[in-house]
Amino acid sequence: MSDHHTYKKVEIVGSSRNSVDEAIQNGIAEASKSLQNVEWFEVGEIRGHVENGKVGHFQVTMKVGFRLANS
Repeated sequence: MSDHHTYKKVEIVGSSRNSVDEAIQNGIAEASKSLQNVEWFEVGEIRGHVENGKVGHFQVTMKVGFRLANS
C-alpha cells in the first residue's frame, strides 16, 4: 500500500428532470461505471433547461476526482 495518493479530475454534467440532488447522483453513478476509484466531487455550476416556461431538466457541472490505480 502506498503512503500517498494521486488523483485525477474530470469534468462532467449530470442531469435530472426532478432535482439538483438527483442530477448529482445521476452524474456520479454514470461516471462510476467507467472510472475506477471515484472518491469525491465538487459542484461548479448549476443550471437548467426550460421547457414551456417550466424547468425541464436540472443540470449540474461538477468535477469528479478519482484515485489513480496503485497510488
